[in-house]
Amino acid sequence: MIGRLRGQVVWKQAPQLLIDVNGVGYEVEATMSTFYMLPLENNEITLYTHLVVREDAQLLYGFASEAERAMFRGLIRINGVGAKLALTILSGMSINDFACCIREGDSVTLTRLPGVGKKTAERLIIEMRDRLDKLMIGGVGVAAVEPIGAAPQRKDALGDAVSALVALGYKAAEASRMVRVVKAEGLSSEAIIRAALQATVIK
Repeated sequence: MIGRLRGQVVWKQAPQLLIDVNGVGYEVEATMSTFYMLPLENNEITLYTHLVVREDAQLLYGFASEAERAMFRGLIRINGVGAKLALTILSGMSINDFACCIREGDSVTLTRLPGVGKKTAERLIIEMRDRLDKLMIGGVGVAAVEPIGAAPQRKDALGDAVSALVALGYKAAEASRMVRVVKAEGLSSEAIIRAALQATVIK
């Protein structure tokens, strides 16, 4: 099991990034909350990781804190919730917001996330409620990377934001609509995605 990586960010396009660890490049899929904290490319980071081994692939998921990884591991233990959906859930809201939805039985907010229907939301509430205290021990955890100032906006920041939202499970038309309502001038793709996701969850 690969539990942690420390190396340089070689390339990133949400939700994927490539980390160079002593000459070996690791492809990692990360939550958007982790992406918001990534430094610029070629800077060193430390991520907590979870390895998923399938018949056709080995997938590595990365998290800025141990607490977020613990929540991810709790989610994928639920019947019908795979790694992709768990990543989408933790990208759409913080682990504190998710915990509030579970404790308050707020299925409506959960169903605003792509891939989470009414039955899945109800299952999440029922099965995660008893696990939350154990998963949240120690608070939200200490971030493994510190946010670096706003990254310069690339010309294709809007396109990258749309692509990332599609990768998280949103339909292309919906992703484009979400991005259009954001005041995106001067923002990086990660900042655009954050604003779009926040607007979707709190509406």
